[in-house]
Amino acid sequence: MNISVVLPTYNERDNIVPLIAAIREKLDQAGVTYQIIVVDDNSPDGTAQAIRAAYEQDPTIQLDVRTQEHGLATAILHGIRRAQGDCVAVMDTDFNHDPILLPQMVELLDYYDLVIGSRFVMGGGMENRRRYLVSFLFNIFVRSATRSQIQDNLSGYFAIRREKLLALDLDRIFRGYGEYFIRLLYVARQYNYRMIEVPAFYILRRHGQSKSHFFHMLCNYTRCVLELHVSRWL
Repeated sequence: MNISVVLPTYNERDNIVPLIAAIREKLDQAGVTYQIIVVDDNSPDGTAQAIRAAYEQDPTIQLDVRTQEHGLATAILHGIRRAQGDCVAVMDTDFNHDPILLPQMVELLDYYDLVIGSRFVMGGGMENRRRYLVSFLFNIFVRSATRSQIQDNLSGYFAIRREKLLALDLDRIFRGYGEYFIRLLYVARQYNYRMIEVPAFYILRRHGQSKSHFFHMLCNYTRCVLELHVSRWL
């Protein structure tokens, strides 16, 4: 099974090239054929230029720079629509998500439809203990409101069979910021997709500043959960 890895970026100049190198190393070691799709929202820090300088002649690396549209969820959707692999993986580009999990995720897709890198199963966790606690408590709310059995509904680190992904209403799911992942898991459950969580440990970002704004995210995520709670998706 080959994989398309989607990497949405904004101001990740110092992280993206070493991350791509780490992804390639892990997938090469496992003998996995891959395509890496970087979707950059016209970063002013030179993210795209750094990728071109390092990988301009590499056919396995595809760089798309968006100038008319911005946002995490739509950047991921952009990458999904250009994916050619049997499966699609999505990762953060600040090294929160460890590339070492990718070969295991690909292997598990022989038996499951969706594999989730989870902080809240045995062996998972976060270096930032405050964020870990906040995310853990919010996940209790998500599981209660949506009747989800998934422990980490906020992960955003996942791999999925491409045909299963394309069977969903992607425009309806991939909007906003990280709340798209709550919608994705909710709809995957409605379609009876086979899902499994694997332990993931989030380290602190290596370089740069986080683009997440806590209060704004909390409001959007809460709104998303309440919408799913009171409505029938299907």
